[in-house]
This record gives sequence, C-alpha cells and structure tokens, in this order.
Amino acid sequence: MNYLLNFILAVCLTGFSYFLGSLILKNGLSLWQALVIGFSVVALGALTEAVGSPMWLIIFVPFPVGMILLYLFLNVAVPQWFLTYLLTLAIYTVIHIAMSYFFKFHSLIPAWKLMN
Repeated sequence: MNYLLNFILAVCLTGFSYFLGSLILKNGLSLWQALVIGFSVVALGALTEAVGSPMWLIIFVPFPVGMILLYLFLNVAVPQWFLTYLLTLAIYTVIHIAMSYFFKFHSLIPAWKLMN
C-alpha cells in the first residue's frame, strides 16, 4: 500500500508542477492535462525502474514524454513551450528539495536523496 500512496503522491506533485508552471505563464494548461502528464511521467519512471534499469535511465526516460505531452497540450509556439517546461522543472526541483528534506520523500528524483 505504501508504494501505491507514494505513486499517487508523486503523480500529484509532478502534475502540480506542470499546472503551476503553466498557470504562472498564463498558458492555460488544465488540471486534468497536468495530471495526465504527471501520471505519464511517473508511470514511465516506475516501469523503467521495475525492469531493473540503472538510476540514470529511470530519471532520463520520462523527460521526453513530459516534454511532448506539454507541447501537445499547450499548443503554443516552441519558445513559449520551452519557457514553460523550464519553469516547470524549476518548480519540480523546489518541490523535490522540500519533500526530500522535510518528509524524506525521494520518489520525485530517486537518485537525488537529500536526506537518508
């Protein structure tokens, strides 16, 4: 049950970072679209981990999926999409730092554990 809760939390936090990044730049990504991206990214990372891939691949594989889905959902010019993606990554990193440091939740960036 703990894995399922961690998975759901990771999906919600990842989706929230996409939603917040889009909201700040007024791109109009809806909450359900952000959660679809969050689910896709986290599920792909979990599947990559389940087949025994190395940590660098578990972290790298979900990036293209998140980027492509964000581009398709936003339907904006490439520079605006890229700016939104960079802001999303910054928000995601801040969320990871807080969750890892205060709650020892390392499922967002598994290889970057800030506390043991």
